Amino acid sequence: TAPAPPPVSAETAAIYAAQPDGDLTVPGIPLNMLSEDKARQIVPYWTDHPVGTIIVDPYDRRLYHVRAGDTAMRYTVGVGAAGYGFAGEAHTPYQRDWPRWTPTDTMLAENPDMYGPSAGGVDGGLMNPMGARALYIHNSGGDTFYRIHGTPDPESIGTASSAGCIRLFNQDIIHLAENTRSMAKVVVLTQAQRGMGTTPPGTARPADAPASTAYETASITGGPA
Repeated sequence: TAPAPPPVSAETAAIYAAQPDGDLTVPGIPLNMLSEDKARQIVPYWTDHPVGTIIVDPYDRRLYHVRAGDTAMRYTVGVGAAGYGFAGEAHTPYQRDWPRWTPTDTMLAENPDMYGPSAGGVDGGLMNPMGARALYIHNSGGDTFYRIHGTPDPESIGTASSAGCIRLFNQDIIHLAENTRSMAKVVVLTQAQRGMGTTPPGTARPADAPASTAYETASITGGPA
């Protein structure tokens, strides 16, 4: 029998190959964790928000970076409990390369065996849960403790998990960070807004598919996710 075709094109495989980043090398994403649907790509997208806005759709596990001409760069994301804990408009005043991570008070209380050894914080690096970059999200009340960040766990992309905010493949968060200006607008959609922008104005949005609601009431406490 003929060998099975690769799961992605050579171009997509190259985008997610290992890449140098300062003193570190970002590991490549295993091909069995990739698909053309998961890969970042320019898609039609209709919104009144200005070019450069980041729109997070946690219920579809997508992030859209608005471009001109009714298009956006679409990224696939993984969503943790804190990823459902904020909705509305905000902005990203700054970002960090290979950020330090500190478990939240909730994480420490609920799973002290797992998170206790990291209570004092973990320096940035290949195994840091924040990954290669983090965008910090603020609104009029200050820091929301909502983060858009990378991950050392590529298998989590496109899924829901118990901890964290919004995570991307490290290759994708590097790409997003490079193309995001300081104070860029950030919009996080509610479940009722799921799929908004993916169809032209005046047409019905895609019908809601069954979605995980386990984390809808999650609150953000303690510190960065």
